[in-house]
Amino acid sequence: MSRDPLLPPAEKPRVIVEHPDFYVVHKPALWLTHPVKGRVDVPDLLTFMRAETGEADLAPPHRLDRETSGAQLLTRDSDAARRFYTLFKTHLVGKTYLAIVHGSPEWERRTLDAPLGELGLGGANRVVIRQAVVPDGRHAVTDFRVAGRRGQHTLIEAYPRSGRLHQIRAHLSHLGLPMVGDKIYGLDPNVFLEFMETGQTPQLTARLGLARQALHAARLAFPWEGAQFVAEVPLAPDLQAYWEGIGDEEGVEARQEGL
Repeated sequence: MSRDPLLPPAEKPRVIVEHPDFYVVHKPALWLTHPVKGRVDVPDLLTFMRAETGEADLAPPHRLDRETSGAQLLTRDSDAARRFYTLFKTHLVGKTYLAIVHGSPEWERRTLDAPLGELGLGGANRVVIRQAVVPDGRHAVTDFRVAGRRGQHTLIEAYPRSGRLHQIRAHLSHLGLPMVGDKIYGLDPNVFLEFMETGQTPQLTARLGLARQALHAARLAFPWEGAQFVAEVPLAPDLQAYWEGIGDEEGVEARQEGL
């Protein structure tokens, strides 16, 4: 019997910017960016927006992972799609993410220039797609900035200068700052395999802290029609609630330990 291993989405997409050439839409977590063969049971942003707007030519020039929320572009015609293809190919689209991680780094700003590639099965790794910093990996650079600290957690602003698979998550893991809710690069390396077998159970969510990885696409910036276009999407509600609740939870734990 087939079943969706993730919980159903709790919110719907909303338009942040409507431009004559494109939309910037807040893609909620647990939505696909576009339809995927064999996943007809999973909602996707492209199908939703085509139905909402009646615009059959909408297309995504980039893609957010299903568990990642935030700013997603959709072009409105073939000319805009070609222009964005060039912008992305020439690395002129800046993408800024927010991530909630375990731990508190000594630094306020950090640039990590470390090649990424497949870690390979063996030893402690049992996940084929897991990426890691490896000597023969592909060039990968990420700029990090601390945006906030609460207890033993940190809100990190991440700006990837390259576009490698799982780049932000793998680089944060390499720095000893595993992302909250991350099933592959989080605190427990066996969570992903358990997730694939059982789905998103309440017990698994409790262990992870969240039902999805705490990664949010917060800002897009790119040149358009002679000016620099910038769009920002506030932190998703589930991540904001988790972040605001960190102090309360850790305070309760500290008081309980003192009893």
